[in-house]
Amino acid sequence: MPWISYTAPSIPRSKVEDLLRQSLQQAAQQICLNPRRVLLLPPDITRMHSGAGWITEYLYHLLKDSCDVHIIPTLGQHEPHTPEQNRLMFGSIPNERIHAHDWRGGCVKVGELSGDTIKQVTSGVADWPFPIVLNRMLMEEKWDLVINVGHVVPHEVLGFANHNKNYFIGLGGKDLICAAHMAAACCGIENNLGNLLTPVRQAFNQAEEQFLGRLPDFYIQVVLARDKTGQLVHTGFHAGDDLDTYLAAARQAREQNITILDEPLRKVVCVMQGDEFFSTWVANKAIYRTRMALADGGELVIIAPGLKRFGEQPEVDAFIRKYGYCGTPKVMELYKQNADMQDLAHATAHLLHGSSEGRFKITYAPGHLTQADIEQVNFQFADLKEALRYYPIDKLQEGFNQLGRERIYFIPTPSAGLWATKEKLLGRKTGFGKE
Repeated sequence: MPWISYTAPSIPRSKVEDLLRQSLQQAAQQICLNPRRVLLLPPDITRMHSGAGWITEYLYHLLKDSCDVHIIPTLGQHEPHTPEQNRLMFGSIPNERIHAHDWRGGCVKVGELSGDTIKQVTSGVADWPFPIVLNRMLMEEKWDLVINVGHVVPHEVLGFANHNKNYFIGLGGKDLICAAHMAAACCGIENNLGNLLTPVRQAFNQAEEQFLGRLPDFYIQVVLARDKTGQLVHTGFHAGDDLDTYLAAARQAREQNITILDEPLRKVVCVMQGDEFFSTWVANKAIYRTRMALADGGELVIIAPGLKRFGEQPEVDAFIRKYGYCGTPKVMELYKQNADMQDLAHATAHLLHGSSEGRFKITYAPGHLTQADIEQVNFQFADLKEALRYYPIDKLQEGFNQLGRERIYFIPTPSAGLWATKEKLLGRKTGFGKE
């Protein structure tokens, strides 16, 4: 059972701070009375709107006078923060206390989930092993307390983000990230989104029990929703050291963060904030979270003023430019033939997730990429200034808006939720995401 499960229509910062202090008191009773070395594991800057940054900063200042405190943002294979981004995300935490996760050279293998295990949890869709390769600093240094901080929200790989995703993706090595992403993609993104226990989540739960059982850790999981004024606010705070802590947060997020529509949408306009989303690797959340709501023949317009690349690293950027978002049949055909697609299987999975499969048009209005760049990867291009002139995002209301003769559906923060028709939710493949 969770140590703390607190929900309210809007939880003020002062209450969150009180709940954080209570969480540390519970950790003292349950895990370590007088911790000397503490590791904080927050999300990276792509979750800046979640408040996880200031929560981490608050925990740091509660602990720093009595503990040696370190922070590793759970980047996965995302680009490491600059010192300026660390300040933006984590405020006054000294930069030397914040360590970048190196998904290639900074990990150690601690075990493996067998191909038979993966075959069982995926109902035969995937049959390759998951090598459990994790951050070396996490696994080899001595910690008295490890605190995972995260935002639970619908997610394309794990059904809902956070919990042990912090370890197996956020602090995972290349081989694990590739194996898990490809397995999730083969299960089908629409079978994953908004399910509490997807196949890959079930695999990670087994890996946590088998390989991380001695880690002195617990989870702080927050849920956000929009209040009556349209602002994202904290509505849930769940803390504890077990799977039920995740499930409590995920059930709340399922109720508050999934918008169910009676009819598919002809045109959706999304904004991917310029200070959070710099690549289609993360900005494509606009596609993931709306794809189950879009009508066949419809259009998704993504306004992305910060967009300057496709991948988070140069090799993945070149990979996406080379192959483009060309749909599942073509990607899987190429995957069998090309060594680079097999080596960068997480990027191959990303191409599957980011394609509309020809059902709807995807139009990007980027801040820094050219029309040729966008069209090279099989998206449509819109000029950012013209898009902002036609879609006045500071005046639009979330939901339906009438712009002259055109009716659009506006989503200001698509990464904070999931939009789907009843038909799509009910028509998903069974046998996945058992709850």
